[in-house]
Amino acid sequence: MTDNKSDDKTDDVTNYAKPDVVAAGAVLWRPAADGSLETALVHRPRYDDWSLPKGKLEHGETAPVAALREVTEETSISAALGARLGESHYQVPQGAKVVHYWSARAGGGEFTPNHEVDELRWLGLDAAGELLTYVRDRELLDRFRRWELPPRPLLLVRHAKAGTRSDWSGEDELRPLTPKGREQASALSALLSLFGPARAYAAPPVRCPQTIQPLADKLGLTITPEPLLSEDSYWKDPDASLARLRELAAGPDVPVVCSQGGVIPDLVDRLTGDQGATSRKASTWVLGFSGDRVVSADYYPAPGH
Repeated sequence: MTDNKSDDKTDDVTNYAKPDVVAAGAVLWRPAADGSLETALVHRPRYDDWSLPKGKLEHGETAPVAALREVTEETSISAALGARLGESHYQVPQGAKVVHYWSARAGGGEFTPNHEVDELRWLGLDAAGELLTYVRDRELLDRFRRWELPPRPLLLVRHAKAGTRSDWSGEDELRPLTPKGREQASALSALLSLFGPARAYAAPPVRCPQTIQPLADKLGLTITPEPLLSEDSYWKDPDASLARLRELAAGPDVPVVCSQGGVIPDLVDRLTGDQGATSRKASTWVLGFSGDRVVSADYYPAPGH
């Protein structure tokens, strides 16, 4: 193969806010035997290039769903999404193209050649940077390398729609999801499952466990009550609640935590310094932890928005 590492020059006047082609992909990684990281590069015979796994969104598909699907289709390896890595913008014959990227931790599976990809190589990050054909892919890999280790995700979810307190005659903790809220909870399970959660926690108000119950049912998880992350408990001792969230994040796998709108913006502010942090109903913050620190914070609106 000839060395055709392109400069990937783009047209500065192109409006990439309205792309003609939208795609998604990932830096797929795994721990190496020596404690370093390896990433998977794929060879596409059609273009005779080495690239990161990616592909175009299907009709009605969201970018995170497409990223994970394309990784699995091109590599035959299961994975779980992590932090966003940003976008690549460039021109193709169809016009302006935007590719959304995530980091993704590899799970099980063995590569099987297919009509799109005939070879996969697991390489250390330095060697991967040398082999990648395109500057834009090396830039994505550099973004991934800014972390000493990829952040550990914690999924912080605001409960779905539950009507208003004035329309509910019972105790507020028993106010359930509305039909729209149950639809949001069902749609949330598809998004949250992309990140491979293995533990589930919820503030006591019934609308919180109801919001992540479809996810728990899908993955066979038990939802553990987390009183410190309810509005009533949080404002009595925010430091204790923050310490508890850090404790949940410190586990070896990915937790999902459902809380309330009076808690989440302040938590995110304390962890990231983002004083304008929003938290609309059925939205999710994917907080990437490195030790006790949050080093990435990605906001996902309610599904369908």
